[in-house]
Amino acid sequence: MIDISAPRDVVFDVIAQPYLGRTTRAMREKVQVLERSADMVLAAHFTPVAGARLTARTTETVRFTRPGRVDFRLVRGPVPAVVESFVLSENGPGTRLEYRGELGTDGWALGERWGRLVAARWEETVAGSLRVVKEEAERRARPR
Repeated sequence: MIDISAPRDVVFDVIAQPYLGRTTRAMREKVQVLERSADMVLAAHFTPVAGARLTARTTETVRFTRPGRVDFRLVRGPVPAVVESFVLSENGPGTRLEYRGELGTDGWALGERWGRLVAARWEETVAGSLRVVKEEAERRARPR
């Protein structure tokens, strides 16, 4: 859970921008929208792994419920199931962003170990994304 000094609509727009808007040059290396509708996209996400020597590709649906929620569901990736959400609530003049996520594995003990490895990298990636969302939303909310 992180507190962001920006209105909820601004935070939502920052999260939705690479999916529903024009993807910035920096984000093109991380996200490729494969298909888009009014409130959902199918997107490929690219994550550096192995000390940035390799890139993992996942494919996820991303559903947008303005102004308070963005849901992610893994379609293709290193584990059989991942469901995540960013839940936005008003927090005084700012926004509280709560991350919720579940990662599911199969293959008994081996799958469980693999899941722990994947989860560690996944959590790093999500933490980095949350930092970027916070910084950009607060930058956009600053008076000019």
